[in-house]
Amino acid sequence: MPGPRKLDPSASPRALLGAELRHRREAAGLSQTDLGAPLFLSGSFIGQLESGVRRMQMDQAEKFDEMLGADGFFVRNCEALKKSKYPEHFAEAAEAEARAETIREYAPQLIPGLLQTEGYARAVFRAYQPTAEESVIDELVATRLERAQILADPTAPLLWVALDEAVLRRRVGGPEVMAESLCHIAGLARRHRIILQVLPFSAGAHAALNGALKMMSFCDAPPLAYLEVLGVGRLEDDPAAVARYDLSYDLVAASSLSPDESLALIETVAEEFTHEAQEL
Repeated sequence: MPGPRKLDPSASPRALLGAELRHRREAAGLSQTDLGAPLFLSGSFIGQLESGVRRMQMDQAEKFDEMLGADGFFVRNCEALKKSKYPEHFAEAAEAEARAETIREYAPQLIPGLLQTEGYARAVFRAYQPTAEESVIDELVATRLERAQILADPTAPLLWVALDEAVLRRRVGGPEVMAESLCHIAGLARRHRIILQVLPFSAGAHAALNGALKMMSFCDAPPLAYLEVLGVGRLEDDPAAVARYDLSYDLVAASSLSPDESLALIETVAEEFTHEAQEL
C-alpha cells in the first residue's frame, strides 16, 4: 500500500495545515484515531485533513492547538481557509474536487460546472441572480471557468459523467448557447478526455431520482460523496453512506446509454439547436 502523499506546504493553506497536522501528530506519537477521538472525528477524517482533502474547521483547529501544543498555529492559519471563491455550501467540495483522482457525476438538470461553457454558465448565474450587477455575474463565471481548468491535464482526474436527457433538452441560454455547450461536451468525449453517458427518458424510474450526485476518490484518502439541492450542499464521508451512493451511481450508469450511443444523441440534439439558432 502506498504511503501518504507528501504535501507541498507552500501549495495552499490547506496543504500547509495538513502537512503540519501530520508532522505534529506523528511527533506526539498519536495515531489518526487517537487524535480524532476527543473531537468525535474518525481516523479517516483526520487522514483527509492531513492529505488536504477536507477543510479544517475553527473548532477543530482550536482543539488541535490544545492537544498538540501548537501555540495557536492551527487557529491562525485556519482563518485563511475561510477565504474561498466558492459559495460556502460548495467550497469544501470544490477544493476536494481539485484533488480527486476520479470524479463520477450524475447531473439531472444542468450541465455540470466542470463542463459548462462561458455562455451556459452566464445564463445559469443570471437565472440564479436576476438582479445582480453584471460585474458580479462576470466574477462568478470566471471562477467557474477557472475551476474547469482541472480538465486541462490530459489524463487526470478521470471524469465520468452521466447526464439526464433533460440536461440536453433544457434550453439554458437559448439554442445557440445549447448548441455550443453540447458540442463542447461532445468534443471532450471524442478526445477521450471524459467518459460520457446519457440517461434517457425511456429509462423511467432510476436510482438517483432524488437529485444530483458526485462521487470523488483520492489516491491517499477515503472516497467522498457530494449531494446538493438549492443552495445547500453536503459532503458525505461515512463509509456506509458513500457505498450506498456509489451503488446508486453504478445503477444510473447501468441504465444509461452506452458512450457511443450517448455521443450520437448529444451530437444530434446539438445539430437540432444549431439549425434552430440559424433560423432565428
